[in-house]
Amino acid sequence: MSRGRIDFIELACADVGEMQDFYSAVFGWEFERFGPTYACTMTGDVDLGFQADMPEQTVAPLTVIQVPDLEEALASVEAVGGVVTRPIFAFPGGRRFHFRDPAGNELAAHKPD
Repeated sequence: MSRGRIDFIELACADVGEMQDFYSAVFGWEFERFGPTYACTMTGDVDLGFQADMPEQTVAPLTVIQVPDLEEALASVEAVGGVVTRPIFAFPGGRRFHFRDPAGNELAAHKPD
């Protein structure tokens, strides 16, 4: 029996608005602002927060985001200024690519088989 699950991921950044714009454009996510240095999704599932308060920032882990159309996600990342760091590749269970967002955080988007 599981005693817990991942329900939130927080990414360090310098500009919360830039991060909101990027992720809204790529994945269609909506964010709630909690002051000038913090915003997050409020889905109740696994939510994503942006931390721009330097003393509160931590090193961000690689976050993997499941998408229905990998090629569309890749095109969206590039269209809004994201940097692809590893092109689409296969791995056991699916395919994915890695990218950097405007704050330099590296993430991955994947589509399961």
